[in-house]
Amino acid sequence: MQPTLHARLTEYLLADYGFKVKSAWLQKGRCPECGKEELFTSAEHPWVLRCGRLNHCAWEGDVKELYPNLFNTWSEQFPVVEHNPKAAADAYLQYARGFDLKRIQGWYTQEHYCDSKLKIGSATIRFTVGDTFWERLIDQPERFSKKANFKPGGRYAGLWWQPPTLNLSTVKELWLVEGIFDAIALDHHGIAAVALLSCTNYPQQALSTLLTQCQGNQPRLIWALDSDQAGQKGILKGVRQARKAGWACEAAQIPQNTQNKLDWNDCHQRERLTETDIKEYRYHGALLLAESPIERARLLYQKNGVSEFILDYQKQLYSFSLNRAKLDRMLEHKGKGEEGEAVIFQAASKLTVIANCIPKVLYYQADNNADKSWYCFEISQPNGCTVQNTFTGAQIATASEFKKRLLSVAPLAFYSGTTRQLNHYLQEQTRQLAWVKTLDFIGYSREYGCYIFDTVAVKNGRVIELSQHGCFELGTLRIKSINREEIFTISRDKQTAHLWLDKLWQCFGGKGLVVLAFWFGALFAEQIRAHTKSFPYLEIIGEPGAGKSTLLEFLWKLLGRANYEGINPAGSSLSALTRNFARISNLPVVLLEGDHRDPHNSFALDALKMVYNGRCVRAVSVTNNGNETKEPAFRGALVISQNAPVDAGEAIQERLISLRFDRSQHSEHTRRSAKALETIPLENISGFILQAITQETVVLNTLYERIPIYEAQLHTHTEIQLLARISKNHALIYALIDALAVVLPLSHEQKKAAQTAILCAAENRQRFLNKEDAVVEEFWDLFEYLERESTTPRLNHASDPAYIAINFNDVARVAKEQGQLVPELSRFSEIGKLKARLRTSQRYQFIAVKAVRSAIRADRTSNSALPLTIKCWVFKRNNNLD
Repeated sequence: MQPTLHARLTEYLLADYGFKVKSAWLQKGRCPECGKEELFTSAEHPWVLRCGRLNHCAWEGDVKELYPNLFNTWSEQFPVVEHNPKAAADAYLQYARGFDLKRIQGWYTQEHYCDSKLKIGSATIRFTVGDTFWERLIDQPERFSKKANFKPGGRYAGLWWQPPTLNLSTVKELWLVEGIFDAIALDHHGIAAVALLSCTNYPQQALSTLLTQCQGNQPRLIWALDSDQAGQKGILKGVRQARKAGWACEAAQIPQNTQNKLDWNDCHQRERLTETDIKEYRYHGALLLAESPIERARLLYQKNGVSEFILDYQKQLYSFSLNRAKLDRMLEHKGKGEEGEAVIFQAASKLTVIANCIPKVLYYQADNNADKSWYCFEISQPNGCTVQNTFTGAQIATASEFKKRLLSVAPLAFYSGTTRQLNHYLQEQTRQLAWVKTLDFIGYSREYGCYIFDTVAVKNGRVIELSQHGCFELGTLRIKSINREEIFTISRDKQTAHLWLDKLWQCFGGKGLVVLAFWFGALFAEQIRAHTKSFPYLEIIGEPGAGKSTLLEFLWKLLGRANYEGINPAGSSLSALTRNFARISNLPVVLLEGDHRDPHNSFALDALKMVYNGRCVRAVSVTNNGNETKEPAFRGALVISQNAPVDAGEAIQERLISLRFDRSQHSEHTRRSAKALETIPLENISGFILQAITQETVVLNTLYERIPIYEAQLHTHTEIQLLARISKNHALIYALIDALAVVLPLSHEQKKAAQTAILCAAENRQRFLNKEDAVVEEFWDLFEYLERESTTPRLNHASDPAYIAINFNDVARVAKEQGQLVPELSRFSEIGKLKARLRTSQRYQFIAVKAVRSAIRADRTSNSALPLTIKCWVFKRNNNLD
């Protein structure tokens, strides 16, 4: 291994797995699968990490998959130099593939591939095949839609690639593999191999040429394509065709499991191409080529010596049992011989179909929050139908329950075996069963540091596609979301912002960019809350027709969700709202016309104060036999869209970024731009979400650097210096504009307009909070009117002119006498609300509720029936308290 690469890799391994360096080995590392300190690898050549618990875990990890950043920028690490024009290719083949460069010199060249659509390129390793070539991309191939490329217009059908030093006229066995690197790997172990380049390529022309070269001494063909479904189908088809043409054929297959997908190059790097290994691979190839279920059973019996087992053959499940005593008697009586033994074996055996399909266990998954778990099965049927679905523990515990569930998930899939046979079959499958972590929400997982959506995941800036088994494989982590309610159709194509950014700017100006920045920030809400301990709410208000719905529906399309605006809390139950808040992460939750004062509606925005800090909206019970409850955290960002401003308490008002839209700037030009936004196809813009979250590191670094700068600037602003929370919230939006410019090409004019809109929003928010509550304002107007209408105090019981002491019964009585009926004073339920608002009074500052010696009654000593001390609400006329 190259010294610099070896040093960096060793540093990562010691830090991540806690290895102890012992002579030539790294030992006692923490296994990511079982958690035991049994992980080991070679100190000099740490290509593969292995768990020493072979019977209980046996986990393996390829460092190229665990640390892809070390193995995907070969041109950068090994630039071309004058004396070696293929430096990157050499390094890739030696360090990433484990090949001896002396053995393969002259077999390849280093070239360059450029994707004209994506406008990006990569160095390649190129091999010639007939009149065409095959080349492997080696610089961050995940950026492209493919890892390899053929010469445009070239054809390789009917041909194969062979090592230039291989003399086919002298070989006794010729291995046919899919990839060129597989053929090179086998060549390193003295095995003659050629690459077909595709599992569907039957090498008719190459075999005809070989037949001429070998002059009657035809080699045996060993079909060793990949061990996946396509490769096995290619082997069976190729063997049939080759045998028909007179070729002797066998097969070789690498046993696979759900944890590691191995090819011949992988086996070469894992030192698994010994004579014993090859014998094992040929045995599995023989199982694949077995022409009947009894022949397959015979191979299994010869290998394991077990007289009773379950086997699969051509997408059906069989129960096999052997009468050994009968077999021994018949062999002794009739003698031995390969053909005779096969007939005798069949006569002494019993073979029964117990399922007309193959139910294969893929992995185990659990939802720890709900105390539920499932086993994910893949059901394959002879007609080619393949489905994946889950079974509970109860559904696989007995044959009757398994039969019912099987019929419900796959069309006419029957199981007719016993519970004992089912248990035996499943136990064999689950010896090294993978465990898939589950999320009950969609979006970002703070625990695992990755984004999980329906069909795509992102971790550390890398996009991962959904595996064929329905989960995401992120190194050693296998994870999926079990939330099926939020559906996002996300484009993988690189997005071009000019398709829509200018249209958005023309329609909504700086305010529209501020909303876009908040929407963009929602994609990082969890990380931002972890850093700043909060994330503000966005209030979008304006008259009907101002464009609020057009804007929100377009922003949802940027995230891959079509024909959606938000939810109406007035039309949703409290439990439904709780689920809406809990089932997303790093995504917005939009409440439409959410601030309703309908007394029959239990929802109120004041109840959402805790989501500012990412806390629970509402505790819910756990469905089990205990008394447990759970408090799901709010992991998203709250948006409120309605015509009128939010009517909520000061705590909510301080947390808002408020933007008002109107129709004053509407014109024919803006209407055309709005129409263009509405008609942009979702697939053309939904890649924005990937474009944003793959830049997570740069975005967050920008935010963390700029937030304190903007907060300090806003906090010293004369209009808003009173409330630190306003400075903090709006500073975040300022910083989000800068971070958004990392992803989108914002012009100087656009950034300036957005910053102006943010400053206006902050100033307006402070003015709004400085304004007296309307009900409180009305009450004090009434109080002052009633006091002015009399030459002596009617309502103020305070003897000190700096204070006001009022009794609400007095206020209600005097108001009635003066014909000034106030609803808040005439209904008991409304008095409570009035009192709550008076506590925040700004005209006269609330001091306390206490007994006061009444200045009014002290002056009226003739009425001795009235007590001199009365319970009053006390306020101070001057707000500048000591």
